[in-house]
Amino acid sequence: MSKPKKVVLAYSGGLDTSIILKWLEIEYGCEVVTFTADLGQGEELEPARRKAELLGVKPENIHIEDVREEFVRDFVFPMFRANTVYEGQYLLGTSIARPLISKRLVEIAAETGADAIAHGATGKGNDQVRFELSAYALNPAIKVIAPWREWNLTSRTRLLEFAEAHQIPIAKDKRGEAPFSVDANLLHTSSEGKVLENPAEEAPAYVYQRTVAPEDAPDAPEYVEIGFEKGDAVSIDGEAMSPASILTRLNELGGKHGIGRLDLVENRFVGMKSRGIYETPGGTVLLEAHRGIEQITLDRGAGHLKDELMPRYAELIYNGLWFSPEREMLQAAFDHSQQHVSGTVRLKLYKGRAMTIGRRSDQTLYSEAHVTFEDDAGAYDQKDAAGFIRINALRLRLLAARNGRS
Repeated sequence: MSKPKKVVLAYSGGLDTSIILKWLEIEYGCEVVTFTADLGQGEELEPARRKAELLGVKPENIHIEDVREEFVRDFVFPMFRANTVYEGQYLLGTSIARPLISKRLVEIAAETGADAIAHGATGKGNDQVRFELSAYALNPAIKVIAPWREWNLTSRTRLLEFAEAHQIPIAKDKRGEAPFSVDANLLHTSSEGKVLENPAEEAPAYVYQRTVAPEDAPDAPEYVEIGFEKGDAVSIDGEAMSPASILTRLNELGGKHGIGRLDLVENRFVGMKSRGIYETPGGTVLLEAHRGIEQITLDRGAGHLKDELMPRYAELIYNGLWFSPEREMLQAAFDHSQQHVSGTVRLKLYKGRAMTIGRRSDQTLYSEAHVTFEDDAGAYDQKDAAGFIRINALRLRLLAARNGRS
């Protein structure tokens, strides 16, 4: 690969990406443009601007953007229309953020005339795959630089020595071994590594940042109503809200009641197993509510097919294939299924759980006249069930006869 002249770096302002910034300038002799995304990680981002300026980045080359609404509206909500979980449990909080970051990296590269992008993902993880597959899908000619796969800064000691040699500020707590690594956005927090590497040991309480322990949650339950239109949440307790505002509010409610904690050993795309501690309070409440409204508005056949297709869709997102044709095909099917998924769900939040306790919709398929134990006024003729059973039993009776069963 020829040396790039200008590189757009996914920049957090932290030690690792600050080292990458300087390394790119030294190794490639290139101009660096930084992109810092506000995904709702809960951190002040202006320090990232000051850090980039301190490292010599021109003010016009520093891009800090609030993409929270786009993140929830165009990535999180479409994923939740499918009730997506990876390996039965993980709500894909990290996975779903990467295509948006990659999209903006590629767009900023086009806007600034950059011929390459760079990221700080290591060569052991999934994120390198997610960033790069997304980037190539959007611009097949883009160059991608992954310093962790190139440089010889293979230990924390070497990283710190490089930082000190190039006057890169080092926070005091960075001089020792960090107890664990954290990634956060509006959907979740993810903690991995160090004190969490032994899957037999319970995670220390200090790992959890967004939720209280369920046993310490309020002793009284709290009730919340979530309104849906075509599969997307649009209101809380009757108040219309934007997608990011809804998820922010649900994070507050879920976190307060200890909802959304997950200790998971997952299968990474690159082949190894890893242990992560995830907190997805708002997403867990939202998933429960979405399933609640689908219970009365979604046809059985469509619902069961969705459940069959969802694991494949989840795997595509986890593996970094958001911009693939197969993900888009599945998305079209899931979106079509949501045409009548509108109404309101009432939930009870209590001690680590979000429980659907009521649902109503103008688009309901639930017919009390058909299911009542009282007089159904002719809505359902129970004699019809005899023929239904005989037809469905026919092949079983033929099998039994062939196999000599009396």
